[in-house]
Amino acid sequence: MAGWEVRPSDPGRARRLRLLGLLLVLCIPLAFYAGSWWQQYIQPSAVVVQPGVPLRDEQLLREDDELRQQLAVVSSAEKLSQQANEQSRLTIKLLEEQIYKQQQDLAFYKGVLAPASRREGLRIKTFELQATDSPEHFRYKILLSRVGKGDAPLEGQLQVSIVGKQGEQDATLELAALTAGLPDALPGQSIDFAFKHFQAIPEAGRFAELKLPEGFIPREIKVRADVQGEKPLLRTFKWNKEE
Repeated sequence: MAGWEVRPSDPGRARRLRLLGLLLVLCIPLAFYAGSWWQQYIQPSAVVVQPGVPLRDEQLLREDDELRQQLAVVSSAEKLSQQANEQSRLTIKLLEEQIYKQQQDLAFYKGVLAPASRREGLRIKTFELQATDSPEHFRYKILLSRVGKGDAPLEGQLQVSIVGKQGEQDATLELAALTAGLPDALPGQSIDFAFKHFQAIPEAGRFAELKLPEGFIPREIKVRADVQGEKPLLRTFKWNKEE
């Protein structure tokens, strides 16, 4: 018979094709739904996370800055502690030197107040000199003492002069003139004193300064004490050596 074609019939295969087509139809809305879910949940999460990164960086920077400030404070405190320790060490050293000097002075003053001589009255104990870095500058100190147990203070005046040579000529210079313009400068040619046991000039056992004229060669120091009610007392000291 013309126009006819014989094909084998397979009902199972037809059912599978229909099921496959149905699955394909169902996959379309599922795919759309899945895409919407991804857009709604996954992508916003990524958007939220990214701004958090610079915020975290700022927090770390703040913490780092705070740690640096704390380190600076600790370092500063350590430096202050070191400076305080050094200052304490210097203070202790100074106090030890002062105690040692006072012990020396105490021993010296004990000798002053118990001399071998029995004659009572004023003593010009010493005229002490110290050189300095400058050839013309010297530091000096005078110590007066008293022998005896009188209650009334000894009062009087000292006159100090330096004898030497200026060029080829003998010259005598007053101590007051040699202290002009220097610390502890003498107000006049005479130095007033009043004491019971001993007195240092300048006060408190300090040293004063004197300056020799350029070219002056000192030889000796003459110290004259005029005491009320007593004869004048004169003592001569070699320059840097007692006579």
